[in-house]
Amino acid sequence: MIILIKLILAHFVGDFILQPKSWVIGKEKLKARSFKIYLHFLIHGLLVLLVLWNLNYWLLALLLTISHAIIDLIKIYAQKENTKSKWFIIDQLLHFISILGLWIVFFKPEFNYQSLFGHTNFWIYITAILFITFVSGIAIRKLLSNWSSKLNNNNDESLINAGKYIGMLERVFIFVFIITGNWEGIGFLLAAKSIFRFGDLKDSKDRNLTEYILIGTLLSFGIAGATALLVLHLVEV
Repeated sequence: MIILIKLILAHFVGDFILQPKSWVIGKEKLKARSFKIYLHFLIHGLLVLLVLWNLNYWLLALLLTISHAIIDLIKIYAQKENTKSKWFIIDQLLHFISILGLWIVFFKPEFNYQSLFGHTNFWIYITAILFITFVSGIAIRKLLSNWSSKLNNNNDESLINAGKYIGMLERVFIFVFIITGNWEGIGFLLAAKSIFRFGDLKDSKDRNLTEYILIGTLLSFGIAGATALLVLHLVEV
């Protein structure tokens, strides 16, 4: 496992510390014609050898360099100005998958898959996380749909799906706070949300909006809290 951590460390250093912004701009502009992009690939290979400190792993370093190059080239040719965020996530996921895959091939770590996927707690946590993120978000929107249709529409622009992801993160935080016994974190989260929302509610002077936000927040907190308590009960049985 320590070798996998070292490979991830090499990736972080190469992609985020030893890659100046000017290099990123250059490779996005010139793409494969940029000299800096090949220097970037070379640095990744050298970092792998550096963290492993063993020249016998030259083939692993070479394959990681090639895979990194392929993934980066796919990204810079496929991404558009409005899809850079999406391609950043895809790019990093593919890098981690390639690192994990080559680590498994070269070092053949032993995994007890049956122990993991056959354990009841694994399925309890997976079900709970899916419920508090996707399922409960849709349920809350459905429950509040009659009220949301009555809210005053305005021209204030909002980020696409921002409310959806804020709610998901909110419930995940509450779930984690309760599971780990950090109940005070819920109070901090509620206070922080109240501060951020205060300006919107004060400026809108819209009682319907205030009540809608309060109901939605209480539903979100209640669902996450109840789910976390149920999970704690189930894993202790």
